Amino acid sequence: MTKDKLSGLQDLALKVREHIIEMTAGGGCFIGASLSCVELMVYLYAEYLNIDSSNLQHPERDYLFLSKGHDVPALYGTLAELGFIEKARLKQHLLASDSIYWHPNRAIPGVEFHSGSLGHLPAVAAGVAMDCKLKGLQNRVVVITGDGELNEGSVWESLLVANAYGLNNLTILVDRNQFQANIRTEELIPLEPLVDKFTAFGCAVKRINGHDFDALEEAFLGIPFTSDRVNVIIADTVRGKGLPSIEARADRWFCAFSATEISQLLEELHGNKEARIESESLIVR
Repeated sequence: MTKDKLSGLQDLALKVREHIIEMTAGGGCFIGASLSCVELMVYLYAEYLNIDSSNLQHPERDYLFLSKGHDVPALYGTLAELGFIEKARLKQHLLASDSIYWHPNRAIPGVEFHSGSLGHLPAVAAGVAMDCKLKGLQNRVVVITGDGELNEGSVWESLLVANAYGLNNLTILVDRNQFQANIRTEELIPLEPLVDKFTAFGCAVKRINGHDFDALEEAFLGIPFTSDRVNVIIADTVRGKGLPSIEARADRWFCAFSATEISQLLEELHGNKEARIESESLIVR
């Protein structure tokens, strides 16, 4: 990846993180998991997927399904920065006058499917991928799941079907931030060895650093990994990435902050060490 492209993606990721922090106002949002998947969302929309504000209904567009719907602030922030929706709409988060809410809503341009209950969209994505195959189209279908979401049996059932039909146009991208709600995944229902599990279900698997744009590009440019299997990318990430005061903290799952606290967190995001020290004592409501 060129230096200019990398710098552009990093700048875009920073702006998306700013939006996420600002969406903790009012009723709050799922800030930790949203911050962990920023690079994933930014790379997909800015570089990989054939999706933009002009082709949302085109039959040959690519598809992104956000199965871990509580990460929608990262999606909304990305869509706003890339011109799918006006940035001003993000300030209407949780207002009855708009559809910018805690989970994806198809009323928002760029959102392909509603999600909230976990484990549903791998099946939806597999259905879309099969439809594209039957029509002889070259659409790429990506679904982002959470790691805790992998406890849902429907995820694995979907993989069995998808691999039975050789859906190599389908990619499962796992945001592996090590947390499920307010507990570590390995303390609740251990997931590892995750690569072996996906492989056993017939998938072609790669594991990468989910905050490294070069690693993301190398993985996605290699898709399809094989001619007849579902692609799986396990992206190791950090919950709360970008805000050291809340990174990898179970109690920084869902947060609602005051205007003063948000200003403090934005300073921390931009490298203010004093702001970080103050942020560590913020009260989570």
